[in-house]
Amino acid sequence: MSARKARAPTPPVPTDPLPPPLGTPAPRAHAAGIDVGDAAHWVCVAHTPDGSDTVREFPTHTPGLRQRVVWLRLCGVTTVAMEASGAYGHVLYLTLIEAGLAVLVAPPHFTRQIKGRPKTDKRDCQWIQRLHAHGLLPSVFRPDDATHTLRDYVRQRANLVRLSAQHVQRIQKALELMNLKLTTVLGDVTGVTGLKIIRAVVAGERDPHVLAALRDRRCKHTAAEIATALDGRYRPEHVTEVRLCLKMWDAYQDAIADLDRTIEGHLRAMRRSSPLPPLPKHTRVRGAKPHDVGFDARDAVYRVTGVDLTAIEGIDAVHALTLVSELGTDFTKWPTVKHFASWLGLCPNWRKTGGKVQSSRTRMGRNRAGHALRLAAWGLIRSRTYLGAYLRRQRSRLGAPKAVTATAHKLARVVYALMRHGTGYVKRTEAAFADQHRERQEKQLHRRAKELGFAVTRVDPPAVGDE
Repeated sequence: MSARKARAPTPPVPTDPLPPPLGTPAPRAHAAGIDVGDAAHWVCVAHTPDGSDTVREFPTHTPGLRQRVVWLRLCGVTTVAMEASGAYGHVLYLTLIEAGLAVLVAPPHFTRQIKGRPKTDKRDCQWIQRLHAHGLLPSVFRPDDATHTLRDYVRQRANLVRLSAQHVQRIQKALELMNLKLTTVLGDVTGVTGLKIIRAVVAGERDPHVLAALRDRRCKHTAAEIATALDGRYRPEHVTEVRLCLKMWDAYQDAIADLDRTIEGHLRAMRRSSPLPPLPKHTRVRGAKPHDVGFDARDAVYRVTGVDLTAIEGIDAVHALTLVSELGTDFTKWPTVKHFASWLGLCPNWRKTGGKVQSSRTRMGRNRAGHALRLAAWGLIRSRTYLGAYLRRQRSRLGAPKAVTATAHKLARVVYALMRHGTGYVKRTEAAFADQHRERQEKQLHRRAKELGFAVTRVDPPAVGDE
């Protein structure tokens, strides 16, 4: 028999953990992590004074919040990390702030467990505590208290406008089922002419000529055309739907008007104490709409920010109000304009590996400020300005979605310059964009000709009438 070779002895496994790599921040001994839930919150601390378990479960009611604060103070915790969980963690955040603790609200995708490990609420709070102790969790953007209140008001108003629009859609469907082609002769059924006709139909009027006589003088279509469109089949179930939806729409308009008064009062309380020069007169580009703000939002936002955001093409009073409510007035929270554009989700999100770009699509997310800038950008599609020409140029090259994002990125850079540095906005014409585009093309042509060994000579076009 052949003798087996003797195996080398297995080295002992070290029991002490390896030292952290160079550059790793020292762990925070007084950091805690909380996994937020609907019925219970799991809390993990670094150590307890009596040596008991460092993880505890607390109920989410108010007495449970008080017990949590007492236990955190007993463990000597000074800073707490929790993931952004919407309404579930709102009261918890306020309770911890009032208790004098430093609270860091981290994005959920930064607090996820490592793939392959089991996931429970208890393990989640331990993982959050470990990441926070080493300073590896970034914080989400949180505005100041006054801006936070304004943001809630403006979001409530946007929800009311959205819900009221659903009833307008049902009214349009009921009119279509009765073959009343009101949408073909009116651009907006909630305008002056449309509301008069709909209220008359609900009141019992059926004569199309009498309904057409309610036409406003500014309506583009004639009374005869409107009378032809209103010759339909009135059925009681559809008239009832129009009546009930109109009633709900009116109720939403009253609620929006009530909320507008609240927003106006809050903006008045947020005004700057320093005097500001008066705003120049603004030329209205379209008629009033039912969902427009019921006060002078342009002047109110100007008194809060100190700059006129509506001077930027595409941004109206509603967009300016949305931007201020979502972003606040302190733009130093974004060190550079690139950080600001990245937070809005208006710049490429690079995914590159092995020297190859796998994807450069913009980051997905529901950023209301970025959405407002996209709406403002799309409103420039017929604008005879520099930004309008840029949007149309990009749409011909990249398509409408990418062109809107690119134009919204330009608007974001302008907004950042105005709010961060207080610079005035200088409007540029469509001819300026054409000249800039021509100059860029000439530079590219000269560079390409030089690479190929050619010389470019400028030839003036012949005068008109010369052969």
